[in-house]
Amino acid sequence: MTSTALVLLMTIPGLSLFYAGLVRSKNVLSVLMQCFAITCLASVVWFSIGYTIAFGDGGQLNWIIGNLDNLFLMGIAEGTLAGDIPESVFAMFQMTFAIITPALILGAFVERMKFSAMLIFTLLWLVIVYAPITHWVWGGGWLSELGLLDFAGGTVVHITAGVAALVAALVLGNRKGFPKQSMPPHNLTMSVTGA
Repeated sequence: MTSTALVLLMTIPGLSLFYAGLVRSKNVLSVLMQCFAITCLASVVWFSIGYTIAFGDGGQLNWIIGNLDNLFLMGIAEGTLAGDIPESVFAMFQMTFAIITPALILGAFVERMKFSAMLIFTLLWLVIVYAPITHWVWGGGWLSELGLLDFAGGTVVHITAGVAALVAALVLGNRKGFPKQSMPPHNLTMSVTGA
């Protein structure tokens, strides 16, 4: 549970302050709100469908995707275990990684995407990309069967977020006014505090 709290603190307030210090002053509240909204949305997506896709037993399709037996955490009771810890604690711990991963992507399109588009992107990305790849690596899928070990999210979190951020930045293009207009960070002290 302590690890769960620490991973959550990496997003709220850590990543929020980090990105808020790197943007122009007119976008600080927007970035803070986007990180908070991603936290809320990812939590709902994870508990409703993400967890079961990532950690459900997909039977013959288990190499590629989990099942839907745990929609809205159905079947997870007080005594249900994941390894030797309560499955509810495991689900919550994994949820914090589902929260921080799309928040990491936020840095690629900060100041360039509407709030509603960011929410739609996050929702779709979590269900279509994050949950299946989490299953492949941590849920017994094909990458796990090949022997891939990912103890701290190098594949599930950082590679998926990095690729998605690169694609998002390429699709959206430069910020309006770049490179003619100066766009210095608003407060690097805030970024260091977040880091």
